[in-house]
Amino acid sequence: MVRSLADVRDRAGTALFLRVAGPDGLASRERIHGTPGPRWFEPGAAIRTVHGDASMFVGGMRALLLQSLHPAAMAAVAAHSGYRGDPWGRLARTSTFLAVTTFGTIDDATAAIDRVRWVHERIRGVTPEGLAYFAGDPTLLRWVHVAEVDSFLRAHRVYGQRPLDAAGADEYVLQASRVAVALGAERVPESVAELAKALDEFRPALGPSAAARDAADFLLHEPPVPRSLRPGYTLLARAAVASMPAWTFDLLGLDRPGPVGLAAARTAGAVATRSIRWMLGPDDASRVAGVG
Repeated sequence: MVRSLADVRDRAGTALFLRVAGPDGLASRERIHGTPGPRWFEPGAAIRTVHGDASMFVGGMRALLLQSLHPAAMAAVAAHSGYRGDPWGRLARTSTFLAVTTFGTIDDATAAIDRVRWVHERIRGVTPEGLAYFAGDPTLLRWVHVAEVDSFLRAHRVYGQRPLDAAGADEYVLQASRVAVALGAERVPESVAELAKALDEFRPALGPSAAARDAADFLLHEPPVPRSLRPGYTLLARAAVASMPAWTFDLLGLDRPGPVGLAAARTAGAVATRSIRWMLGPDDASRVAGVG
């Protein structure tokens, strides 16, 4: 029975890993961890703790919902990312980038950043409201970074296996800023206090849009997952929505859960992240953040 249960866990963990990291995930993971050379972040670094934890599944969904509230960012995603036509491909590319820049060699991290910057240079357009956008705009890159880091950190502090203390949270924000600056973002927050201030500064530029609500509906009600994975996905989605800032619910057309709903959502998130952690096995930190 013990061996059978372990076999079930291994099969489920591998299936989940390949779903997130893509069909080349195992080879990519070996390359990221097996290539010798200096890294930006050494073992024990706060960014490795956060990006290597199952809480990233909640944080990633929250980040997408939050990012969608910037009209220019949402327009770029809707027009160029293929999130509807190829959601798993987009997830694999994003998770691989996170893994390479967090766990990979400096050479590989730099090459990954250069590739993203090359792509950003070619993404330009105009929103339905007539607002011009450019994916390489330092302010837009700052928003995407702020939404991600705020989401990853909040999810980790609630659902992380080893939640960071205040000093560790500041360390995480500072370390994450290194990648954002390399991508071309400006005025990147380097502490939790600066992160909160940056989020407040963006609020006048955020607002409802048909594209943002369409993205939220897709993520929450049309999940691109097999029926067998729907229950777990629903738990993660409930946790992500409940962790959103209070002012975002009306903008996204979401119902804000009350005290009972919040407690239930937190329980759902805890169950989902613990289940993911169990499926991926004891070497969680080397498997969860995409191919990290």
